[in-house]
Amino acid sequence: MDKKESIVKFFKDNKQLSYSLLLMIVIPSIFIFNNWFFTNSLKNSLEQNLQNKGVEIGQSVNAALYEKLDDPAKIQEFIDNWEVFNSAENSFDIFYKEGDSFKLVASSNKDNIGNTFEMGRDTENQDLSFNIANFYGWAWNENHPYCMKIMDKDGQSYWLNINILKDINGEKKALMAMATSNKLFESAVNLSIINSYIILFFTLVVIGLLLLGNSKLFEYTVLYNKIKEVDEMKDEFISMASHELRTPVTVIRGYVSMILDDGRSLDPEVKEYLGTIKLSTERLNALIEDLLNVSRIEQGRMKVSLEELHGYEIIGQTAKEFEVQAKEKGLDMRYNLIEGSDDLINIDKDKFKQVLINIIGNAIKYTQSGSVGIEAKNHNGNLVVTVKDTGIGMTAKEREHLFEKFYRVKNDKTQEIIGTGLGLWITKQIVELMGGSIFVDSIEDVGTQFTIEFPLIKKG
Repeated sequence: MDKKESIVKFFKDNKQLSYSLLLMIVIPSIFIFNNWFFTNSLKNSLEQNLQNKGVEIGQSVNAALYEKLDDPAKIQEFIDNWEVFNSAENSFDIFYKEGDSFKLVASSNKDNIGNTFEMGRDTENQDLSFNIANFYGWAWNENHPYCMKIMDKDGQSYWLNINILKDINGEKKALMAMATSNKLFESAVNLSIINSYIILFFTLVVIGLLLLGNSKLFEYTVLYNKIKEVDEMKDEFISMASHELRTPVTVIRGYVSMILDDGRSLDPEVKEYLGTIKLSTERLNALIEDLLNVSRIEQGRMKVSLEELHGYEIIGQTAKEFEVQAKEKGLDMRYNLIEGSDDLINIDKDKFKQVLINIIGNAIKYTQSGSVGIEAKNHNGNLVVTVKDTGIGMTAKEREHLFEKFYRVKNDKTQEIIGTGLGLWITKQIVELMGGSIFVDSIEDVGTQFTIEFPLIKKG
């Protein structure tokens, strides 16, 4: 493998590093280009503004002098009285056209008055490296203002604005040439450019530091994807293992039930052992079912078959199934179903019953004495089901986590109560999957109330 192939392989094996290096090149390049574009746009905009101001000044001068253009003395008086023309950095000249030449008749620099600038020949103005008279001639012939950037032999740049001065009748009388030093303008622009590049430098340093840390972020992303992949594999394994366990557990439970039902010759001690086995298989079967439901919900495979049903009938049937269990614990089982003939809800019958079994079963399981009450009624267009008990209750902090996966209230009162912490999480997912909502309210040592709401179907 040659050196080139080794470099290519290195970057292929380290994609996050390659991406970081690419960003470190692309992002600073974009910032540099943007900074260059902005500063040049600003410079061009300011230069255009200076040109426009020059034209405006020419128009103002023409308006002030149109009655005096035949009198060089009055023109010179005007220049002398205008302070802006008396700066060493600027010059203001008025010319008369004489054949192919332009004669200086008034100027901010009086020493130059009388000089003649002839088109097509070397300039007599030794400060410039080109014949300025040619530009005067172009502006005069075209009868149009002219603006240009010029530079003297010392390298100092100026903005030269050339304007044609006309009398009241619109007849061309003189030519105005105003040269404005570019020193202050260029100093301001250069200072702005330097400041912008200083800011750009520190910005790029910050971006570079961020991008260097970005490679670490990519490592975290890769790690997250690996964790997610492992989590998916775990879910698939749990689903597969649960399915595989379900069959032998069902077989064991079936045989144990068959032996217990035909228990004529069973020894009491053996019968007790078999009862323990049956109870354990039922718990194991419930755990397997919970794990399967978790797997279906997380993988989006939990299906619901919604149909329009009277929820009261299902609630009443489910409540009656718990009467024996409640009686064995000495609990008072009460239910109040305020039924309406048109109170239909859109639910999956089996899933709705599963939700009720979980909520009512929990109420009985966590209530040592007192009562469990079940109520269903039409309230504000919803079928509202409440299951209220006088059990151990819970704190506000415990309520916040109640519907989280694998969460169980842990205290001295719940140590002997068996559970996985999956039931209420599954219940909440199923309720919401059917378009309902579930809430809990509880006071420690007083009791707990679960409320389930489903929107009623509106007729007509």
